Amino acid sequence: MNHAPNLSTADIQRVDAAHHLHPFTDYKALNAEKSRVIARGDGIWLWDTDGNRFLDGMAGLWCTQIGHGRREIADAVHRQMTELEYYNTFFKTTHPAAAKLSEVLAELTPEGLNHVFFTNSGSEANDTVFRMVRYYWQLLGKPSKQVIIGRNYGYHGSTVAASALGGMAGMHAQAGMVPGVHHITPPYWFDYGGDMSPEEFGVWAARELERAIDELGEDNVAAFIAEPIQGAGGVLIPPETYWPEIRRICSERDILLVVDEVICGFGRTGNWFGSDTYDLKPDLMPIAKGLSSGYLPIGGVMVSDRVAEVVIEKGGEFYHGYTYSGHPAACAAALENLRIMRDEKVVEHCANEAAPYLQQKWAEFGEHPLVGEARMKGLVGALELVPNKPNRAERFDNVGQVGTMARDFSFGNGLIMRGVRDALIISPPLVMTREEIDQMAKLIGKTLDDTYAELKKQGRIG
Repeated sequence: MNHAPNLSTADIQRVDAAHHLHPFTDYKALNAEKSRVIARGDGIWLWDTDGNRFLDGMAGLWCTQIGHGRREIADAVHRQMTELEYYNTFFKTTHPAAAKLSEVLAELTPEGLNHVFFTNSGSEANDTVFRMVRYYWQLLGKPSKQVIIGRNYGYHGSTVAASALGGMAGMHAQAGMVPGVHHITPPYWFDYGGDMSPEEFGVWAARELERAIDELGEDNVAAFIAEPIQGAGGVLIPPETYWPEIRRICSERDILLVVDEVICGFGRTGNWFGSDTYDLKPDLMPIAKGLSSGYLPIGGVMVSDRVAEVVIEKGGEFYHGYTYSGHPAACAAALENLRIMRDEKVVEHCANEAAPYLQQKWAEFGEHPLVGEARMKGLVGALELVPNKPNRAERFDNVGQVGTMARDFSFGNGLIMRGVRDALIISPPLVMTREEIDQMAKLIGKTLDDTYAELKKQGRIG
């Protein structure tokens, strides 16, 4: 079959519109506007089929920690596929790549996480969490412990169970809710903090968990699931008082702590995991994205000794798994990605070089008349856009419209940022240099100025 690799941009857009249903997309609007066709990547840069260059400020979709175009990963996958392109890990079977990757992950992840259940995505990892949490309590003779508490604006994937665990109202409205999931207020000081200081609010928001446990009954609550920093919800960075209080509550109330590291894991916060950054002790830890830097789909759930011992010693067959769990080529991609990250000290570069420099630039954007708050941890940040700073209670009408406008200006300026409600968010590759950060800062500044000018033109700000 001739796949016509030299199709024009218009031809690709036509074929795409005719046959391709994109994720999280208004299809009618996209078909009217036409898809952007990305054709090539190298380092922190992407090119479309018309030759336009973009700085990838979102690391693909929060995942290309080492940047685009690393030939070593392609070579590792090629070697694996010439030896064993695929075999399953059902039926008392394994293969070298899956076994080796499980060992490496046990070394890298926080203490006490010595087992992994492989999946193909973060969504599948959180569906696995849903199953394993309930199975764990059944094995301990506490079948009533079924409720999992999550947070509003939390994001844990888009499969049925994962979307229920997340706190995205739009997703719930379309698909309905899975029974046995409850949501609480997130540690989002800018929106919910009122007159409290961030420190006071952090404690208050954490104790929302305690209040929910009291309301639902401790004998009914199985787990609390949360991202160290809420990513797709708008890069919600908790006050420093939040996580210590959450740890206390989970420990005292016998609730499993599920720390979703799909976005924060593999260096994003300046440590290997957000759990390292906030000194968390997860019972279950979903991973994906940065595990392979997005080069091939792979995810998993790191399982603590506490949970693994019960599942292994007390359980029989765990009726759960995926055809491609521990896929040989995906494991090879992950192993090579992790080798690169360790050998080239990518996480150390993020923590000591890239993140401090970008955070300095980021803080300066907080002085812009359109920015109500500039927050960043490691290499993940958000700029809250407001009509009348410093009044953070006053927001733009038609929430999301200004954020979308700013995002579109950003793309037009050659920088990929994402709009969440009326915030611009960023999560660039961890390998950025100071020179590249300077380039990105100029593009961010222009995007803010363009958005501000358009809002003034529309009479939406003074």
